[in-house]
Amino acid sequence: MRRTIAIIGAGPTGLILARILHLYGIETTVYEAETSPAARKQGGLLDIHEHNGQRALKAAGLHDAFRRLVRPGEDAKRIVNSKGTILFDRSGQTLSPRPEVDRGELRRMLIGSLPPAAIRWGHKVTSVSPVADSQHEIVFANGARTTADLLVGADGAWSKVRPLLTPARPVYSGTCFIGIACPVADAHSAIIGTGTLMAVAPGKGIIVHRNADGSVTGYVALNRPETWLRSIDFSNSHAGLDVIARQFAGWAPHLTRFITDSIADPAIRLIHALPPRLRWQHRPGVTLIGDAAHLMSPFAGEGANLALYDGAELGQSLLAHPHDMNAAVVAYETALFPRSHEMARRSAQNLPLFLGPDAPGSVVDLFNQFA
Repeated sequence: MRRTIAIIGAGPTGLILARILHLYGIETTVYEAETSPAARKQGGLLDIHEHNGQRALKAAGLHDAFRRLVRPGEDAKRIVNSKGTILFDRSGQTLSPRPEVDRGELRRMLIGSLPPAAIRWGHKVTSVSPVADSQHEIVFANGARTTADLLVGADGAWSKVRPLLTPARPVYSGTCFIGIACPVADAHSAIIGTGTLMAVAPGKGIIVHRNADGSVTGYVALNRPETWLRSIDFSNSHAGLDVIARQFAGWAPHLTRFITDSIADPAIRLIHALPPRLRWQHRPGVTLIGDAAHLMSPFAGEGANLALYDGAELGQSLLAHPHDMNAAVVAYETALFPRSHEMARRSAQNLPLFLGPDAPGSVVDLFNQFA
């Protein structure tokens, strides 16, 4: 009897799982709330690591296609203080073990590796519930519903699937990001260098990178309570950015111009995390991958890589247990927990290094370890 697999979320982790199973003739359906691949801008650069992200892409038969998307040399890092003094400046590598790729291009590659019918766009989940024989019913906002023998939550921070397995919810870390973007400007590019610029101080930072067309994207990072953030009126972009820029009073003007020159809608992204040692008791017919399983701050650079690896590992486990889907999920989860615990611990440990009382010196020390 054909077993049905429903993947909730068309991010990299859900897509790579669907791709690996598709390669071996196991068709899945990916359900995505967004109405199309172009419904939302996908963010900036990702560094894809050899030991997990690239291994996942190799398992999916997409490593060569990925290498064609890589931006050589854009793994360069420059760290400055609030006055703009350069404290660390590492040039990019032509053959980096952690090459940079545009997040949107990576997602488009993964989408293109699947049959068009494999992804159901405009399917926002409203509820999931168990039914007989370890199956789960999924109900969507558009009125559709379906039942799956294996339900995979690849639906990110606020997963609708996670409550089936654990009551744990993401907790605000105290740090928020405000997206910024500047048009093509040689002056901005010269300040950044060839990769990423990190201007950091206790409680705040400006982190930006130069795009291939010379434009600049990135974010402002602030340690602020949610109540303060809710007090800012971002309906007027300029007024909202002015409030953010005032948090950097006394900083070098060539740094604060990344804020005042921004043309992006200044949406706030609160950085949440799940408990670093989260685990759940196995339940037949359902599991989690990616941020749904181990949401963490971005300060270890492992979230997207671990998500890709999760998708590949679950896919390969299902292939290794073709007649026992439950055993496949148990094997996947048994390996997942210690792997994700270590990455989440490192991420939580790194966050205060970036924006804590010893910044920017603590950030320089961190990157000197890698150098």
